[in-house]
Amino acid sequence: MSRYAYLDELESKSICIIRQAYWQYREKLAVLWSVGKDSTAMLYLIRKSFLGNSFVPVIHIDTGFKFGKIYKFRDKYVKRWNLKLIIAQNKAALKESICPERGRFECCQALKTGVLKNIISQYNFKALLVGIRRDEHAIRAKERYFSPRNENFSWDYKNQPLEMWGQFYQSFHKNETHARIHPLLHWREIDIWRYIKRERIPLVNLYFAKCGLRFRSIGCAPCCSPVASSANSIDKIIKELEVTKIKERSGRIQDKEKEYMMQKLRSLGYM
Repeated sequence: MSRYAYLDELESKSICIIRQAYWQYREKLAVLWSVGKDSTAMLYLIRKSFLGNSFVPVIHIDTGFKFGKIYKFRDKYVKRWNLKLIIAQNKAALKESICPERGRFECCQALKTGVLKNIISQYNFKALLVGIRRDEHAIRAKERYFSPRNENFSWDYKNQPLEMWGQFYQSFHKNETHARIHPLLHWREIDIWRYIKRERIPLVNLYFAKCGLRFRSIGCAPCCSPVASSANSIDKIIKELEVTKIKERSGRIQDKEKEYMMQKLRSLGYM
């Protein structure tokens, strides 16, 4: 048996969650694609769930500060995978020069959370597939697979629905407007990389080392820093992850990554 045969179980559970989400929400379902490794792996799983097709609209929240390579990769694979892309951007905030330097919290609220609120309202989406994992941040470890949000986009992390015996949240309660669905919640960073290798999933090459540096987590360029690494291939990245003690998001700007700040952002609707 292959050393990585356990990936079949992870994959199966994710596909089950994706198909249940589609069965439950149909045309009211969308997927958030940051173009990072996790959301790209999730998008691959969505397509695999439907025999290579993607019936789910893909939302890319464009802050205007992403790495140039992210935009190039996005445009290339939108065409190759025949995706129904929705580009969401707060042009008014960008005209007012909202940027990370003016405050990370305010920037995320205006260029990410606020934009997402508008898109959900505009298209009347009732659920979003989001590629977060429990192991990447302590606050995300509190999440459920099917996680409701209220009319203010708030996440009540102290009062979440039970998920027992494979049964997930299925109906809205008073003041709840949409659900976040997390098919990758049970994966680890190293699992994602092993799966990317096995399935030959394409990625932005920012993840691979150049001149002794690589990115483990990518997003807005001003908020990401590379980490010291010589891992310039998937095999080397996997070997690196098998021994490293450094946190995955250590290259992200730390004021935003502190637990109290991330919890505040997520409680208000941040991804």
